[in-house]
Amino acid sequence: MAFALHEYFYAQDGIELSGFSHIEPYFSCLYTNPDLQKNISDKIFDENTLVDNASPKLASLRKNRKGLETSIKDKLNSYIHSSSYSKYIMEPIVTIRNNRYVIPVKEEYRDNIKGFIHDTSSSGSTLYIEPTAIFEMNNQINHIKMEEDIEVQKILQTLSTCLFPYTAQLLQNLSLIGHIDLIFAKAIYGNYDEGVIPKLTAQKVVNFVKAKHPLLDKQIAIPIDISLGKEFDCLLITGPNTGGKTVALKTMGLLLLMAYSGIPIPCSQKSCICVFSNIFVDIGDEQSIEQSLSTFSAHMKNIVTITNLAGNNTLVLLDELGSGTDPVEGSALAISILEDLKQKGALICCTTHYPELKEFALVTDGFENASFEFDLENLKPTYHLLLGIPGKSNAFEISQKLGLNSSILENATSFLKEDKIGIEELLKNIYDHKLSIEKEKEELEKNLTQITALRQSLEQNKKELDTKKKELLEKAKREARDIILDAKEDVNRILQTLNQEHITIKEANDFRNQLNEKVSSLSPSQNLLEDVSCANLLEKQDIKQGLNVWVPSLKMSGTILSSHITKSNEVMVQVGLAKMNLKLNQICKMTAKNQNASTTCASSHGSIHTVSNSKAQTVSSEINVIGQTVDEAIYVIDKYLDNCAMAHLSPIRIVHGKGTRKIT
Repeated sequence: MAFALHEYFYAQDGIELSGFSHIEPYFSCLYTNPDLQKNISDKIFDENTLVDNASPKLASLRKNRKGLETSIKDKLNSYIHSSSYSKYIMEPIVTIRNNRYVIPVKEEYRDNIKGFIHDTSSSGSTLYIEPTAIFEMNNQINHIKMEEDIEVQKILQTLSTCLFPYTAQLLQNLSLIGHIDLIFAKAIYGNYDEGVIPKLTAQKVVNFVKAKHPLLDKQIAIPIDISLGKEFDCLLITGPNTGGKTVALKTMGLLLLMAYSGIPIPCSQKSCICVFSNIFVDIGDEQSIEQSLSTFSAHMKNIVTITNLAGNNTLVLLDELGSGTDPVEGSALAISILEDLKQKGALICCTTHYPELKEFALVTDGFENASFEFDLENLKPTYHLLLGIPGKSNAFEISQKLGLNSSILENATSFLKEDKIGIEELLKNIYDHKLSIEKEKEELEKNLTQITALRQSLEQNKKELDTKKKELLEKAKREARDIILDAKEDVNRILQTLNQEHITIKEANDFRNQLNEKVSSLSPSQNLLEDVSCANLLEKQDIKQGLNVWVPSLKMSGTILSSHITKSNEVMVQVGLAKMNLKLNQICKMTAKNQNASTTCASSHGSIHTVSNSKAQTVSSEINVIGQTVDEAIYVIDKYLDNCAMAHLSPIRIVHGKGTRKIT
């Protein structure tokens, strides 16, 4: 066992042992002796059997016994299958009775087979006979078995002697294995009970949040919040019978003792505890006829011991303090006992039915009332602990629900003092308001949780939408840039061709058609950056010759050359120096914003420029690019040449340095 545990702990691959520093000493101190273990395991097959070769003599004895057993079986089989004896046999089997091999013989043929009868079947129809022919061989087998038992005892004694020098180590292993088993038992229980390790504090405080009694079914047990030491030192729990008061006391005591023992406890991780020097408990009825103890006397005997031993670091749990005697004297005695324990610095949790204790807790510092909720409609406790509110026994209400005559209840009410009735009514009102507030608080917390979850979901959706929007805009910008650059290359090529001296009308029309196809091939996704509403699109009735329009796909303005609309909804438009057929859904009305965009696009991208006569007059016939890099000069000159072409300016002069590339 020690070797197996040692291997289990240290032979786990990929596990960092530093995380198990608290239990590692238990495993590291386990004593192992592989040679001794091998010597024992080689000789012992299981807890009841030694292997044949545990010693030479044992091997010889077992070999001889097996030889004799084979001979006996062969001899008996000759009886069973013999033509002379087979009719006397009840079943063709060889069996054992009284450690001797026998055969089953029919009762009416008992005299036909000579031998010893060792047993009879329950019906008496079968006799188990040992033939005289195998009598001596059965004796030899029994003798060998006796010698075998003696040899086994000698081997076991020798093995035990080998263990004697390691007695101290074995005792230590026994203790360590017990501790390891206890640790794993705690872990398994904690995992099963969904237990936690509460926070340990140096302050004299106990605060259990959502605590459950460890012996109750965790699926149906109602968790409670119970605390001591922070705002008050003594908690008085009141309420009807079977409401859960005693269970609350036991829950606090058991969970503390479990935590002190290192057992995970069923409560919330927000719980915290301190370590008390003593925990004193008086729960249950210890009356005894033999010891002449009544209920009150049995409780008081325990309380006397508690008051004598209680100190500053003590927890006291008292059930039904002052009960079992005159209510007036019992309540006065209970108040005095509680005050004495509090003055000694103890923390107290006490259950009671006395209204005097409830009133005392209402007006005394360091004391606090608590009660368990009770469902009067269904006459069932809810086991919800309400802090700060004293509870009612609800004796009258419960009796009325159970069918007690109303006249009896009215008469009982008349016996109560007026001030007592007022206090009870006040406590009931406080209780009802507290219950209503608790329900509203639960509803608010539930709504707050839902709102928080909804807000987080909306924030996440907004982030996703912002990211998607950004991605779409970036994609649109890239596509638009590519479109503009492609259009610029096509227009430059067309302009260069038009400037040639021998251009034909057919070639000009071909160039125009190429540009029309280029514009028509634009996909809707390439127009994502256009800020054009459906209201700005041109209708058929708007088309007339000479109308200035805006071409979103080129980010340029143009002029309609003809009011004729083709069957494919196309019109002739001049954009810059190029003429092209455009569909009606590719052009829109001209606005001031479009005009500004056309001018900006022409200046920033060096594309086709739509310039006025005044702008054409400002184009210089000379440009100087000395001192610029090749890439910079190419961009500037390219733009300059476009402006000159559209202004019909010729000749022009370019002043440049040596450069590293030839400019044509």
